[in-house]
Amino acid sequence: MQFTRRAAFLGAMAVAISGCARRIRVYRGPVVTKIAVFKESRRLYLFHNDTLLKGYDIDLGFQPIGDKRYEGDGRTPEGHYVIDRRNPNSQFHLSIGISYPDPRDIAEAKKLGRDPGGDIFIHGQGNIFSRLGADWTWGCIAVTNEEMEEIYSMVPDGTPISIFP
Repeated sequence: MQFTRRAAFLGAMAVAISGCARRIRVYRGPVVTKIAVFKESRRLYLFHNDTLLKGYDIDLGFQPIGDKRYEGDGRTPEGHYVIDRRNPNSQFHLSIGISYPDPRDIAEAKKLGRDPGGDIFIHGQGNIFSRLGADWTWGCIAVTNEEMEEIYSMVPDGTPISIFP
């Protein structure tokens, strides 16, 4: 009898966990060739050449004004980077990495005697407790989990991203 309950419990847990698994969408549209982020208007845009494909509302670092200067300053970097990695197991649902810091960012932080930091991503919101309100990240760019699933499927590694003030 105890074995039957245990087997039923383990089976129910397997079903529950599989229902929570992230699904990587398949995108069959035009290739995203560039990303533009406008911090002031809190918008991210995906383009195929000069054709706008999609736009999203975003949240930024908790200090949204100004360029990122060093690790822990709460700012989202400004400049031209590329998408250089992806994390399907992100604690913030899914994420794609931005190639921050570049040599300019490293030199700027070094002048201040600081570490430039890293691990800047476009990511989802994760669980209900990870979103603390507007501009809640430590310097990343956040969208809803559903939007992140779409962006993750649309944006290939190597895509240029420009982040404007």
